[in-house]
This record gives sequence, C-alpha cells and structure tokens, in this order.
Amino acid sequence: MPIIIDYNAAMESFIALSVPFVALLIVVFASQKIGDLFSQFKLPLISGFLAAGVIAGPFVLNFVHTDNIPQFKFLGQIALAFIGFAAGAELELQVIRGYFRSIISTIGAQVIVVLAIGITAFVLIQDMVPFMEVLPQREVLAVAMLGATIMIARSPSSALAIIKELRAHGPFTHKVLGATVLMDAVVIIIFAISVSVADVLVKGAAFNMGLFIFVVFEILLDIGLGILIGLFLRLIVFLPSLLIQGTLILLLGLSVFFLSVELHNFHLFGLPIGLFSEPLLVCLIAGFYVTNYSRVALDFRHVLEKMSPGVFLLFFTLVGIELQVETLGQVWKIMLFLCTVRFVGIFVGCLLGNTIAQERSSGSYLLGFGFITQAGVSVGLAKEVAVEFSTWGNELATLSIGVIVINQIVGPPILKWVINRVGESHTRAAKPEFDGVRDAIIFGVEGQSIKLVRQLESHEWNVILVTLSKEIFANKTVESPQIEFMPEITETALRELDIERAESVVLMLSDEENLTICELIYEKFGIENVIARLQDPNNFEKFQGLALAVNPETAMVNLLDQFVRSPFAASLLLGMDPDEEFMEIEMNNPDLNGVAIRDIHLPHDALILSISRSGSRLISHGYTRLEIGDHIAVVGLPDSLAEIEVRFEP
Repeated sequence: MPIIIDYNAAMESFIALSVPFVALLIVVFASQKIGDLFSQFKLPLISGFLAAGVIAGPFVLNFVHTDNIPQFKFLGQIALAFIGFAAGAELELQVIRGYFRSIISTIGAQVIVVLAIGITAFVLIQDMVPFMEVLPQREVLAVAMLGATIMIARSPSSALAIIKELRAHGPFTHKVLGATVLMDAVVIIIFAISVSVADVLVKGAAFNMGLFIFVVFEILLDIGLGILIGLFLRLIVFLPSLLIQGTLILLLGLSVFFLSVELHNFHLFGLPIGLFSEPLLVCLIAGFYVTNYSRVALDFRHVLEKMSPGVFLLFFTLVGIELQVETLGQVWKIMLFLCTVRFVGIFVGCLLGNTIAQERSSGSYLLGFGFITQAGVSVGLAKEVAVEFSTWGNELATLSIGVIVINQIVGPPILKWVINRVGESHTRAAKPEFDGVRDAIIFGVEGQSIKLVRQLESHEWNVILVTLSKEIFANKTVESPQIEFMPEITETALRELDIERAESVVLMLSDEENLTICELIYEKFGIENVIARLQDPNNFEKFQGLALAVNPETAMVNLLDQFVRSPFAASLLLGMDPDEEFMEIEMNNPDLNGVAIRDIHLPHDALILSISRSGSRLISHGYTRLEIGDHIAVVGLPDSLAEIEVRFEP
C-alpha cells in the first residue's frame, strides 16, 4: 500500500511549531538591545533582559502567547544546567582556603538565621499572599521552606564583576567572594533537601527516619551523578571546536534533566515518593569536579565564559516572558517586606558568624552589605520550583524573582560602596592633563633602554631614565642620557620624578618591580600608556589591565611574521622608511567634535588608519565622526603629522 504524504498539512504543522521560536528569537534580539540600554544607566543587564521578556510576554504585548510557553521548557532546562556548571566552576578551593574558618562560620550563621527568619516571615504573611491563603498548612510550610531557601542564594557573577571593576583585594574582599561562591554550592544542596521534604509535605506522606535516610541517599546519588557528568565534561573540553564543545555541554546538561524525570518515576524500596534527583546539584558537582580535580580547568572556564552571555540572555528573557505580572502587582509590598527580612537575616548572620570566628578585623561589622546581590542561581532555583510544583510553583517563582530583581538592583551599588568604605578598592586615578610637552620615563638602564631614549628624543620627546642601582653612575659618560636614581619603589619616590607629567612609562626591570610600579601608577597617577617588558611569560595575566605587557620572545616571532606577510606595513611601523611615520594623536578640538573624517581637510600625504575610543578600536572610514578624547592612529610625512597634531589640539 503506497504511503501518501500530505505536504500541505506537514508544512502547516512545521509553521505552527516554528512560529513561537521565531517570535522568541525576535524577542531575544530585542532583549539584548534593551539590556545594553539598561547598562548605560548603570542598571544590571539581567534587569533589561527581564523587562524585555515581560513586555513581550502574555501579560503585556502578548507577542509570545501563554500557550507557547510550555514549548520553551527544554530551553529553560538547558540554561539551568549551564548555570549549575558555571556555579561549580566558580567554586575554586584556592579562593577560600586562606579564610576558610571565617567563611564557613559566616555561611553557617547566615544559613541558619536567614532560613529561620525567612520561614517565619512566609508563615506570617500567608493570609496576605493570594496563592498561599488557600493552601493547607502543610503546603504553606513547603512554600516557606522553598522561599526561604531561595533567599539564601547570592550572585557570584555580580560580586565578581564589581570586584574586577574596582580591582579590589584584601581580607574583606576575599571573605565576600569566597563566601558568595561557596554559598552557591551550599544553597543548591539545601534546596535539594528542601524540595525533597516539600515533596513529602505536599503528597502528605509521613516523614520518618526511613524518608530521612532516603533524602540523604538522593543527595549522595546526585554527587555520584555529578562526578560522572564531570568526567564527560573533561572529554568534551578536549574537542577542537568551541562550537562543538558548547553544543555538547548544553546537550549534556539537558540529559541531566531527562535523567532526573526518569528517576522521579522510579520508586525505591516501595516508598510513596520517587527518587528526586536535583539537576542543579548534579551540574554544580560536575563543574566543581572539572575545576578542582582536572587539568582542563582553565579551558573549561574559558568555554563557559564564551557561552555565558548568550545563555544568560536567553534564560533571563524566558524568565521575563513567564513572569506573572498580575501576581507581582498584588504582592509588591510583600516583595519589599521580604527584601527587608532577607537583609536583616544576612546582617544578623554575619554578626553571629564574626562572633563565632572571633573575627575582629577592620570592616568586619560591614560584611553583611557584601551579600545582598542575587542573580543566576537564585532565578534558577525559582524556575525549578515552578517546574516541580505545578499547583503554586509559578506564583512562588514570580514572588521570588521579584525579590531577586530588587536585590540585584540595589545590591551591586551597595557592594561597591562597602568595598570603597573598607579601603580595598584599587581603581585607576584620574588621567593627568597634557602640559604640551611629550614626556616619557623609562625604568631600567641597559643597552635597549638607552637606544629607546635616543629614538624618542629624535622625535622630540623629553625622556628620563630611572635606575634603582647606584652602580650605574660609575659607568656614566658625558654622552649618557639623563639618569635619575630612585632608592625605593614608593608613591613618594615616583612623585619626586614628576611622573604625573609623563604621557608614557616604559618598565624594563624585574617582573616583580615592574608590577609594583604598574599598580602605583594605575592607582595614584592614572597614566594610561604603560609598557612593561616581561621576564617570565607566565606573569602576563598579572599585568592585564595595568599595562601593555610585551614578551620579547613572542614579540620577535610576531615581528618576523609581519615582515613575511606584510613587509611594507612592518617597515612603516618600525620607521624603516625615513619619509613616513606612524603617530597616535589625541583629538581635543571641540570644533571637530562630531565632524565626519571626510569633511576634515587633511594633508594629502596623511591617512587616518584607526580610532581608539573608550577602550575599543574602530576601523575608520570617511563617515566616521570624531569625538573628544579619541586616540587617532595616523600615517604620513612628519610635517603633515605635525600639522594634523596642531589641528586636533584644543
């Protein structure tokens, strides 16, 4: 019998299935733009993603319909698994070892206090929350346990972003970061226990010693599965393509959720409830295993860092789409109340933890201000509640996400304030004003540095050589350049050199001495153009953000590579053509602000190659408009470059 295929019906089915995903794709692109807009106003990106999802969702524009939301369930599961992997990858043991006692006491006290206060608060407000007032007392207790557990969670990504922005380091910062990262592991374990207990309460099963042992068995099962998944992750990281690595990591995460569903239908020893495997805990253990017990930790973290922007964009947009705006409108006062309860619990927990650890260091009484932020894992737990408890899970998730959004908005500014308050912020000083003379200071007296002085002086730079050794002066001749002696590397010694007048600083000392000078220049003087010659390539990361680190070995290889592939450009760059030069000029002329390059009459023998603006490199063309503060790379004859330099001056 011939098989008849109705192509029209097949096409209609395909279109019906694909339309929701096309709509979601459009919303995700819009979400990225809205997130960028939020960041311009110093608001968290995830708030923009959530806002875009809410606007496009069924409760506002209805661009994505309520009926379509179940089709996106697997995307949410993929993102949740990724969040678990990322949380485990951030849990580096070396970060917490130095302050282990203080961190453990802080976490333990916070967990106890926040859980106790949180559960009490949820029970007290049950008559004020529409979805809770109709629930039996057993389910109210289940809601309270899960809601209070979500309140424990932190945001390592937000804390890490603030710490990197401020270049913060010190006892306070290490304790905040260590406790924040470790808390993710703790809260997911507690969440796994809470969900198992809540499942028992909802189903009305009697909670006895057998069920307690069963819950412990579930946790141990999750740990074993996590290690097994970690072994697969190790193999994936060895694959050559980032695209293949990312795809397999996401599929592996999705498989964890499928396995969890299958186990949930499996009843062990005739117990009334099935095995409850917590996917987030499994994924966290997997990420933790790869980060701390394998040789591919750096590669694994690199893959996650590359994937995280796209995954978080999709995840938080989906959360916004599913957010029940009507529920938020009914309980906004409750959200503010729960935020206050959470902060009180954190603050009291920190004070109790400091007392237990006998912590009396400076700023320890302010530790509670460092734990307000919430984001990825918190939202992941809320989403997990919505998945596991269909009766009231969505309402609790919406309430919890509302609290999380408030904490994510107020948390980062408070963390930034408290780090500055305890004096552990190390941000760049204000950039000094240009005095009209191009000055350079070179640290280290040797053959290369002396040749560099001669080269710069031939281009009308005022150059000073600095040495830390008095023995250099024994070999000084009349023809030697100006050499200054600096007895020690301190802020005072650098000020005596008038270093704030320098446009460029070149460091040719040991890596340790170079790094010390880099940090002082960054924090006290704000000079942007600092070049450090490395002795050990392994120290490259220490100089990132502080200076342009040059490794002589790789620099020579790259130079030869340029001579092979682009001999003309390489000869120009090195000044081997006496008739042409490269120059970087800062644009400070207000009359040219906003003017397109094509409308500026430049010398015919000069060419603008690129523009550096706000740390980004722009490949310029005729329609590129100049802005005040642009650093413009120009090639041309010396006289023409001098003319352009005058035109760009204020």
